[in-house]
Amino acid sequence: MRTTRALAAAATAVAALGLAAPAAVARDGMLGPSNIVALPSVIARGGQLTITVDGCPHGGTATSDAFGSTPLTPVGGSTAKGTATVSRHARPGAHSITVNCGGRTLTNPNAFTVIGGVRGGLGGSSSTGATPTDMAIGGGLIAVAVIGGGVFWMRRRAEKRT
Repeated sequence: MRTTRALAAAATAVAALGLAAPAAVARDGMLGPSNIVALPSVIARGGQLTITVDGCPHGGTATSDAFGSTPLTPVGGSTAKGTATVSRHARPGAHSITVNCGGRTLTNPNAFTVIGGVRGGLGGSSSTGATPTDMAIGGGLIAVAVIGGGVFWMRRRAEKRT
């Protein structure tokens, strides 16, 4: 009798677990987006950013202040992917991405970083030509070269006479 009761209890537990498992899997698929990945994580203005989202089996949209609304298409399983073009006017720094999949949203703060352009300039060059200091240095170097060449030539002439 004890064995029968134990067997009946075990069968009931297995049956309850077997019926609950499909419901748990279906519920997990309905939770919505769970992970947002943006590649490359550092990008220049005007570049293309690939966004991959887990937990978004039917696709959705991704938005950010650095790009407009971008569609996400399913790529298999519960993953969706999309490509966004970063605005040429996006401010440099970290940006977040918000994903909407089936009415559920998820935000990844600091998902990617936009780098700005380099500050170009003249550096050490000048746009007005040679300065008086440059002319004095150049003239001095030429004078030393002429004097040195003359001394060398005079020594060579003196050696031939002896």
